[in-house]
Amino acid sequence: MRLVVVSAGLSVPSSTRLLGDRLAAATAGRTSAEVRVIELRDLAVAIAHNFTSGFPGRELADAFDAVAAADGLIVVTPVFSASYSGLFKSFFDTLSVSDEGALAGKPVLIAATGGTARHSLVLDHALRPLFAHLKAVVVPTGVYAASEDWGAEGLDGRVARAAGELAALMGALPAARPADGDASGGDASGGDTSGEPALVPFEERLAALRPTG
Repeated sequence: MRLVVVSAGLSVPSSTRLLGDRLAAATAGRTSAEVRVIELRDLAVAIAHNFTSGFPGRELADAFDAVAAADGLIVVTPVFSASYSGLFKSFFDTLSVSDEGALAGKPVLIAATGGTARHSLVLDHALRPLFAHLKAVVVPTGVYAASEDWGAEGLDGRVARAAGELAALMGALPAARPADGDASGGDASGGDTSGEPALVPFEERLAALRPTG
């Protein structure tokens, strides 16, 4: 199982990367997933070139492939002007141009960092609509960390809850893409999917998040 973290932090060290690492560790502990982190600051020039040339370079194409092949995705952005950063949006813009269905049906945990708790609505007003448009399955709990949240008790609880929801969805969903070399286009029931991703009804995904017993 593969878990990919997309971090749009710009500084070193970065609170955005730190939040991504905490979410990844909490999720991997529930799924035994292999974690890969994509630092967008390292791809900023390649993303700009992609806009002008229409073609991703080798490193950017590798990042696109990793996101498309992931069983679950954690995305973390710093808040700029009460929204996600331009670098963050540019990465997903170029990804959707390269592979329109890359995030279709994929479980995504959204997270953001900022200097004040007043910007926490960025999760529901900016990030959630973006990934709904990209046809991802966004977990119910988003995680926002303001400066005062680091070391506070509430952040650990939000991280644990969101990680549990992502892990549940990763376990409930089949692979979104057929295995390499599988040209049958069929599914386990014998139906013809014509190369479309195998998706689980949304009600079943939500059921996987409900506590049992």
